[in-house]
Amino acid sequence: MTPKKSIYMPTYQLNVNGKVHSVEASDNTPLLWVLRDELNMVGTKFGCGIAQCGACTVIADGKRINACLVFAFQLEGAEVTTIEGIGEGESLHPLQKAFIERDAFQCGYCTSGQICSGVSLLREMKNEDPSAVTYSQTRHSRALLKEDISERMSGNLCRCGAYPNIVDAITDVIALERQ
Repeated sequence: MTPKKSIYMPTYQLNVNGKVHSVEASDNTPLLWVLRDELNMVGTKFGCGIAQCGACTVIADGKRINACLVFAFQLEGAEVTTIEGIGEGESLHPLQKAFIERDAFQCGYCTSGQICSGVSLLREMKNEDPSAVTYSQTRHSRALLKEDISERMSGNLCRCGAYPNIVDAITDVIALERQ
């Protein structure tokens, strides 16, 4: 939980979803709690608190991070995108649409983290970045196989087991982007 505020609480400027917010938080407050408690962006979920489940995945400067383990002050000056900032205005991101079309969620608790991670995966693929999971130094210029997508999404757990549909949704967006 976020510590009680005092007159000695530092203030940070956080750029979240394209808007700069001035927030008060102690140096040991994780980004997750600033997002949820201070900025009322509750789409980012608390799952485990130890970066094992991925429910709190957000994007910082184009890379996925676990908001439960990163202190808010560390992201001062970074561009943070949460699930609330993935789409453009009222329009859904193509991956959000694909999740709906593929029924890539059941209870939905992990969905925001899955989508943020998937959006980052799509960016990694465009940039031909190596996998952060295997630490492979080779670039992926070839088409990603479903096994590659599963590997790259392995930091995000789904207790309902919607993995095949999640992978299919990502595959659909990759195919759309190649048209």
